[in-house]
Amino acid sequence: MLTVDFDRLGLEPGDRVLDMGCGAGRHAFEAYRRGADVIAFDQDADELAGVRELFAAMKEAGEVPDGAEADVKEGDALALPFAAGEFDRIVAAEVLEHIPADIQAIEELVRVLRPGGTMAVSVPRWLPEIVNWKLSEDYHNVPGGHIRIYSDKELIGKLVNAGLEYAGKDYAHGLHSPYWWIKCAVGVQNDEHPLAKAYHRLLVWEIMKQPRVLRLAGKVLDPLIGKSLVLYLRKPEDGPEDKPEDKPGEVTTADV
Repeated sequence: MLTVDFDRLGLEPGDRVLDMGCGAGRHAFEAYRRGADVIAFDQDADELAGVRELFAAMKEAGEVPDGAEADVKEGDALALPFAAGEFDRIVAAEVLEHIPADIQAIEELVRVLRPGGTMAVSVPRWLPEIVNWKLSEDYHNVPGGHIRIYSDKELIGKLVNAGLEYAGKDYAHGLHSPYWWIKCAVGVQNDEHPLAKAYHRLLVWEIMKQPRVLRLAGKVLDPLIGKSLVLYLRKPEDGPEDKPEDKPGEVTTADV
């Protein structure tokens, strides 16, 4: 299930796209399916291996337009191994909340986005996330877990201060917030709790079948309790040019 609206991002066939912190690759796959030249970037080699395999399977099955290319790259979000202005579109979905040096990561994303290019950034929304943290320490207090909760104003401010123009926001996955409230209340590892199991079946139905009733419910709930905040931004055409010394040094696979 996608968090980012690629039409709103402005993605077109042939665009060079970076999915930073791609995880299992859901946004990278959609960009590839739409004919983009995609780089799926992450620090998790195992995740990237699976993404690479599915890229190959998509091409073999004829699911992507002729000329579209896709690859994976392992590295550090604080030192992206790409040239300044290399990408037309960037997606950073549900990743900044994991990174201690989030401002440095944002600066790297801005550096590799071309002037006039667009970016979509999503993070857990403040209200649903606050509820999760209040209900359960285990929800976020794990290695590699969420280390902060963003307000809309804070995240927009950090992105604008880094040189982007704010173009709008949206909220997504309204049906998912109650599921995580249930999980946090009964135990995040307690997958066998009857209420958690029942709600999980509902979400699987939503994802796999997209029934009209749940689509309508999502449209109602997204602005109210949508689990994800999604921001859309643009790099100004007349922004300051990147200096050679702004480019990162050697890439590491250290945790970010």
